[in-house]
Amino acid sequence: MVNKEQQIKNVFIYLLPVISSILPFISMPIFTRILSKEDYGVLALAQVYAIFICGLANFGMTAAYDRNFFQFRHNRQETAQLLYSTILFVVLNFSLLAGLTYIFNETMSRFVIGSVEHVKLLFWAYCAQFFSSISYYYLTYFRNSEIASKFSFYTIVASLINLVISLFLVAYLRIGVIGIVYAQLCAGIIVFCVLTYKLMSTLTPSLNRKILVESLKISYPLTPRIFFGVISAQVDKYMVGHLASIGSAGIYSIGQRVAYSVFTFMTAIEHVFSPQVYKRMFDLQGKGGESIGRYLTPFAYISIFAALLIALISEEIVFILVPVSYHGVTDIVVILSIYYGFLFFGKLNGNQLIFMKKTYITSILTMVRICLNVGINIPFILRWGAIGAAWATLLAGLISGYISFLVSQHYYEIKWEYKK
Repeated sequence: MVNKEQQIKNVFIYLLPVISSILPFISMPIFTRILSKEDYGVLALAQVYAIFICGLANFGMTAAYDRNFFQFRHNRQETAQLLYSTILFVVLNFSLLAGLTYIFNETMSRFVIGSVEHVKLLFWAYCAQFFSSISYYYLTYFRNSEIASKFSFYTIVASLINLVISLFLVAYLRIGVIGIVYAQLCAGIIVFCVLTYKLMSTLTPSLNRKILVESLKISYPLTPRIFFGVISAQVDKYMVGHLASIGSAGIYSIGQRVAYSVFTFMTAIEHVFSPQVYKRMFDLQGKGGESIGRYLTPFAYISIFAALLIALISEEIVFILVPVSYHGVTDIVVILSIYYGFLFFGKLNGNQLIFMKKTYITSILTMVRICLNVGINIPFILRWGAIGAAWATLLAGLISGYISFLVSQHYYEIKWEYKK
């Protein structure tokens, strides 16, 4: 187990990509003066589709790979087989879904965005999202191997490439909102190809049908959860775009991007504690709950502090980043920052259930979250528009999060230091 000094060092290394996540905010003052609220609304809806289809392409393998890495970590050949078998399976899924997206592009565009004017945007948004996400498996290998420097380096490189290309396409060539999608696609392809080359020199490519089947046994019950989880996570933007207006969806999307910096920070912290949590689970089994709870207390404080900080300075952030016509996003940033702050505890729920191989329960919990999210969002959006969507997301998240917390604790109890 990595010593405390190394873990503290890893915290700071993993925080470097958080700094790189600030890079999109550099371009936001420029893009919001070139692109309209409607452009951002169309982009947000196209990304809803892209995230949804990419979730299906991954087929729950992200969670299965994360868990099984520790099962095979002591055998280098099996580690390689797990990685390459997983990636090949996901790439084949992507190719199939990319073909279907291309064939039914107009139908999908009409359903998702409400018109056929943005068929190219929809297709390339899906491709861009896939190549941004497929590198997750390589980065997870670095994270779980606790090679924090390489994880952070490639994450920062991807952000820098994305920033430079998007500024060139949108601000210089003025090709419109699709330039943001092209930039993400180019960055994703470049980083994926480089990582593939680098890993092949370290881990000899090898496939193993048995290991893949074992991963699928964990992942396939997660597919409904991913299917419905993406709906739950993205339904607010979709409903704002269709129940309010495309412009309102654009406003909501920008507010969500600013607040999402809280979640990005928490994810960086998660890269440090998640491998340690799984190691304690595998090494200590049912007796690891007390050790895990004690270990996680500082991370809980740090995550909630980040949410509080963004909420408190949200007005200043919005004033600096966007023109007056976008200033309605301030309240959205505050509300969603609180929501993302509470998600710290939700991040552990998945670990508990996946370790216990109760993945089917996550799908049931996700269905509960969808029902709450949709049921609360519809009246809130109709009454208050984008602000209503933010309040509905927070309220639904708190209720469903509490339910998930109780269920996860039932199967694998983490002894949280409640009194502290």
